[in-house]
Amino acid sequence: MEKDLTELHTLIESHFEKRKKEEEELVSLTDRIETRRSERADQMKIRAERERERQNKLNEEKARREEEEAKKKADDDARKKMILSNLSFIGYNQTQPGAKKQTEREKKKKILSERRKELDVDHMKEDQLREQAKELWERIRQLEAEKFEHQYKQARQKYEITVLRNRVSDHQKVSKGTRSKRGLRK
Repeated sequence: MEKDLTELHTLIESHFEKRKKEEEELVSLTDRIETRRSERADQMKIRAERERERQNKLNEEKARREEEEAKKKADDDARKKMILSNLSFIGYNQTQPGAKKQTEREKKKKILSERRKELDVDHMKEDQLREQAKELWERIRQLEAEKFEHQYKQARQKYEITVLRNRVSDHQKVSKGTRSKRGLRK
């Protein structure tokens, strides 16, 4: 009976030791989980702060660009008004061809800047990236179709201009021929 009692005591002690070890492991695990949670929360805060800073920089850059464009446009408008007022004062009502080309370039830049979209793919997941790629592909396809239509229209107009020029030159040849015949008769 004593033997059984000692065996029971050893079993109880071993059980309590195991339980104590398991509790210690559980405590260490919960501590690790808590530290991991706090680290993760800190990382999320840092990431959110960086994203906020990046958005602020983008907004500032956009505002600066818009301000520069507005300033440039105002300067151009003022310069154009001054040129027009000087030309109308002189009595010369023709604009310089260089000025017109520059405004066409500016219009083109403005249109391109409006069409161009900023891509922010850093935080996108794979399915979002695929969707973005599909949208870009559609946009490219649409622009290519427009390009083709414009090229076709340009070629057709070029042909029509050539035909009309030929008609005009033929008409001028005929009218010169009748004038020269009239001159010979007199």
